Amino acid sequence: MSELTNPIAATARAFLIAVLVTLILAVAIASAWSQAAPPAQKSIIIQVAPAAETPAPAPAPVVPPAPPAAPPAENPGLINEIGKLFQDSPLKLPALPSFKSFGESTDGLTRLNTIVKGRVACPRAANGAPDCKTASDRLCQSKGFKEGKSLDTDAAQSCSAKAMIPGRKLEEGDCKTENYVTQALCQ
Repeated sequence: MSELTNPIAATARAFLIAVLVTLILAVAIASAWSQAAPPAQKSIIIQVAPAAETPAPAPAPVVPPAPPAAPPAENPGLINEIGKLFQDSPLKLPALPSFKSFGESTDGLTRLNTIVKGRVACPRAANGAPDCKTASDRLCQSKGFKEGKSLDTDAAQSCSAKAMIPGRKLEEGDCKTENYVTQALCQ
């Protein structure tokens, strides 16, 4: 189906591409411009003197316990500041549905509208007017949808064979106008 007949799919596709490009750029910037220097590691060098000929009991060196690890320093970069802006914002953005739940759920798909083309005759209602709602429902049901609304109709005049006889005058019942639904918006 072309993008002209399904503008919702084209808009959704453009939105997903924009989101993916933004995420890729954010990851590239964050990994390329890390502004925090890696923490320096403290090391203890222990030198052991050569053992004397007579081993004397030496007290075991007491190593003081390591101080508790300090919380990691905050990265003062641009990405971190933007993250703080969204965390502290009173306006919370709604969470996007995950791809897994969207793929498993067909509820969102049944609400999408699709334009279909065809040609179905509108039956006559009790008052003699064409009933094109019934025809648009039939057109959508023939394409696998539940119901529809007519977008485009066509009218044609059909005449009996008597009306085609040369020299014969047309009478009132010889020709009639038939209406058709040619496009419908289906759900």
